[in-house]
Amino acid sequence: MSIAVSDEAARWYKKELDLKEGDALRFYARYSSNSDIHPGFSLGISVEPPISPGLEQEAEGIQFYMEAQDLWYLNGYKLNVEYMDNEDDIRYAYVPES
Repeated sequence: MSIAVSDEAARWYKKELDLKEGDALRFYARYSSNSDIHPGFSLGISVEPPISPGLEQEAEGIQFYMEAQDLWYLNGYKLNVEYMDNEDDIRYAYVPES
């Protein structure tokens, strides 16, 4: 299980959320409508410093992470966070681990 945030996606987050170098963005499992991998849950984000990160990746000076308590959400998957230029938006790709 891993998180991979492209540089283009990191720049999009910086622009959209007014992030500065050294900030941290948390990915977490939240109760909501649906996702590709867990019915009734989806991936949420928040700008906050980590407490007990289980996965981390730095891109464009921003720390992207998931707390250890939320790792169940990615069990068996790699999360690729990609920027879609044609939509000026982010795409979460859940890639099964082999």
